[in-house]
Amino acid sequence: MSETTHGTDETREGRPSREVDWELLRARAAKMMRRAYAPYSRYPVGAAALVDDGRLVGGCNVENAAYGVTLCAECGLVSDLVAGGGGRLVAFSCCDADGERLMPCGRCRQLLWEHGGPDLLVDTPLGVQPMTAVLPQAFGTTDLDKVAARDTGGHA
Repeated sequence: MSETTHGTDETREGRPSREVDWELLRARAAKMMRRAYAPYSRYPVGAAALVDDGRLVGGCNVENAAYGVTLCAECGLVSDLVAGGGGRLVAFSCCDADGERLMPCGRCRQLLWEHGGPDLLVDTPLGVQPMTAVLPQAFGTTDLDKVAARDTGGHA
């Protein structure tokens, strides 16, 4: 999945949203959606993201009869990211079977924050938004650093 992207778009705040080919990203999410395994909900979801080195990564939801072990599309996407050598997510899009853009669930927003941080751009039904708007006041490594500093007497 080593395609590079180009083109520009704007966030809802009117700032340039980096060089992201959103149409390519949406097409990749749709391709991933067609690979979803969703026999129980019949709600296939596909996700795609641009990595800081120019790669595209993707994932689809994988359901299970034991619902608690169902994997969201974002889980597959992050596995693809890590298995492909890591990096930081720059731009993200996901869609349903109708090609409609979707918001990630809360768990997946936290997962995206971990691998993209506050500057990750998310393609939402309302337009492109930074992760800070999608997951305000997110829990992250700085919160863990505070605990580590406290436990070591102020030396992290």
